Amino acid sequence: MLTRRLQHLAVRHSRTTLAIAVNNSSSSNRRSCSSQSDKNNNDSGDTNKTTDRHPLKGVRILDLTRIVAGPYCTMVLADLGAEVIKVERPHHGDEARHWGPPFLKHSKDSTYFLPVNRNKQSICIDLKRGQKLIYELAKRSDVLVENYVPGTLERYGLGYEHFREMTPQLIYCTLSGYGSAGPYAKRPGYDVIAASIGGLLHITGEHDGPPSKVGVAVTDIATGLYAHGAILAALYQRQRTQRGQKIEVNLLSTQISMLINVASNYLNAGSEAQRWGTAHSSIVPYQSFKTLDGYLTIGAGSDAQFVELCRLLEIEHISADPKFNTNTNRVQHRTELVGILTEILECHTSKYWMGLFNKAPFPVGPVNSIREVFEDDHVNAIGLVKSLPHAKSGEVKVVGPPVVYSEAQNDARTAPPMLGEHTDQVLANLLEYSPSEIADLRRQGIVQ
Repeated sequence: MLTRRLQHLAVRHSRTTLAIAVNNSSSSNRRSCSSQSDKNNNDSGDTNKTTDRHPLKGVRILDLTRIVAGPYCTMVLADLGAEVIKVERPHHGDEARHWGPPFLKHSKDSTYFLPVNRNKQSICIDLKRGQKLIYELAKRSDVLVENYVPGTLERYGLGYEHFREMTPQLIYCTLSGYGSAGPYAKRPGYDVIAASIGGLLHITGEHDGPPSKVGVAVTDIATGLYAHGAILAALYQRQRTQRGQKIEVNLLSTQISMLINVASNYLNAGSEAQRWGTAHSSIVPYQSFKTLDGYLTIGAGSDAQFVELCRLLEIEHISADPKFNTNTNRVQHRTELVGILTEILECHTSKYWMGLFNKAPFPVGPVNSIREVFEDDHVNAIGLVKSLPHAKSGEVKVVGPPVVYSEAQNDARTAPPMLGEHTDQVLANLLEYSPSEIADLRRQGIVQ
């Protein structure tokens, strides 16, 4: 049955490709970026409703990713309206589902899984035995995203070259630890390892302390963002060329690109970096200071801002002192100046200082606990946290998209899916499988 279905799809695909070639003779007939999924005009039955205001409405993403970087990429695309079909391993699923405690009430899913998987459908397919199903889904998709160790999917017949022949308009994005070339290519990729090799841990932590990791997986998140931007660019290019392509994004290259001024200092001046805690190597003051009940972060990015800080602290003589009157001098006399400011700021609470600095021209803010973050008046005023209905837990809360459009829609619409929640729905509505065919696939252990 699968072979006959694939032959039918191949004929339809060849006809579509021929039609595209004819239409390419006129630039006015160029296909839109969503045309790959539109050609089959089948709806997977997704209840994740989008409108014409969603920029990626009509774009279908086949998501073979797990953990953080890949799922974050596809979630950002889903927020923009793309239909994302998340393919997971039967009975186990995305590893992040098990990264707890804490876990959702009445559910086996960890809360770790929630922040990178909203607005998606979950289907369970054994990649080793369900290759033909993946082919069928890819032919109805615009983009395939995967983050397996390079070479893994090639062994299953699911590498880029396999899809390039059967569906040349498919954009195939692969996220990995180190890319497909070089001596590290076959190593598994993890955020903290890439951050270690890529220098981030070397520059993070207290000046006289050991290396420290950042509190969240920033390398994973940045890699996902790079991938999402690259996919959008490839979709835009496909409008002109009618061709898909392979995109490679990796954690190590992303991490090194994030070194910005630290990398430039070394590459252009031979200056080795060091750890500065919350301080800045080139701007003083620009760090967290202890208060009576917590910490407060203050930055003086200009001499005028420093003058105003000193005025509010009633130490105008400090800003007039030749040792501190310019940023260059303040960097040179960092220890002395930080000691003066610390002694003053320790005398009152963070709330007191924020009241005093309420209309200050320099950047300032308290070091909030996570509870304080979500109780913050501004955070609540902008409605960043969203509550979404969940099949098992009643509702879940997520941090919504940070980007706001004037003419487009970008939103959290549905909760992260339960494992395999949409398997039958996608197979029936998108691939047109009958109940008996789906039951047969389930008996063979190909789907769950």
